[in-house]
Amino acid sequence: MRRRSREADAKAIAHHYDVSNEFYALFLDPLMVYTCAYYRDPDGKLEQAQRDKLDLVCRKLELTPGESLLDIGCGWGSLSLWAAQHYGVRAHGVTLSRAQAAYATERIRREGLEDRCRVEYLDYRDLPATARYQKIAAVGVIEHVGIPNYPAFFAGVRARLEDGGLYLNHGIVHDFHWKRTSQTEFLYRHVFPNGDLAGLSQTLTEIERAGFEIVDVEGLRLHYARTCRQWVARLRERADEARAVAGERTYRTWLLYLTCSAVAFEDGSIGLYQVLTRKHRDPAIGAAPRTREHLYERPA
Repeated sequence: MRRRSREADAKAIAHHYDVSNEFYALFLDPLMVYTCAYYRDPDGKLEQAQRDKLDLVCRKLELTPGESLLDIGCGWGSLSLWAAQHYGVRAHGVTLSRAQAAYATERIRREGLEDRCRVEYLDYRDLPATARYQKIAAVGVIEHVGIPNYPAFFAGVRARLEDGGLYLNHGIVHDFHWKRTSQTEFLYRHVFPNGDLAGLSQTLTEIERAGFEIVDVEGLRLHYARTCRQWVARLRERADEARAVAGERTYRTWLLYLTCSAVAFEDGSIGLYQVLTRKHRDPAIGAAPRTREHLYERPA
């Protein structure tokens, strides 16, 4: 895939995410999380699984009150709001969707979090050169970056991260022997105009080349399969409303796309990984041994 302009990226994101907030609200959870949920209970409900996913990301980033968090491609602001509300951080979300930014800003106002949470319609590359954050997350972003742009993307993230800071990359990858099919062509043409998937090993290599230490890698493929299945069921249940809001073509396109995605995650042709990384120059940073225990404790 060729390198793309910022204008092309913004247009592609708008194509997918500006369908309308009302349309997405028909099948997403109340927090409007449009990424893989995390099912502590294998048969659990979407609403709880999405709350658990937001909390999992915050725990992996080891967020503490007063820290600064950059949420790249923040969507409707769910992670930024959750981190500000439950972990006391100063969260800054950026998105290339005007509809998402407007929705998130209003939600921040309603929650009374303006003092420590903001969402902007902004390309993260247009952040001030002096902007630095202690923690950065990119959840569901790498799929839109384009493989040729990985070096610039990860370098840009690293430049905005303070020494010792953690960066979490949450994204879809394809199977090592993956090939383009009529299904993927449909998705690229009608759903994700700027979609581009790499394999996990290629993604990790580019992360390491950018100067990050890889701290933890977790596969959530079957979690995303269940998420998509639940989205499909919820969209079908509100089919008449979806048609009224977005039209027959959009309803049928999204229903097919979500169903194809569920099948692809189930058969393993695509996967989902959370990769936690650290930026450091001083070898003493992060020298204490780590465990995963804090990630799996049930919230009180």
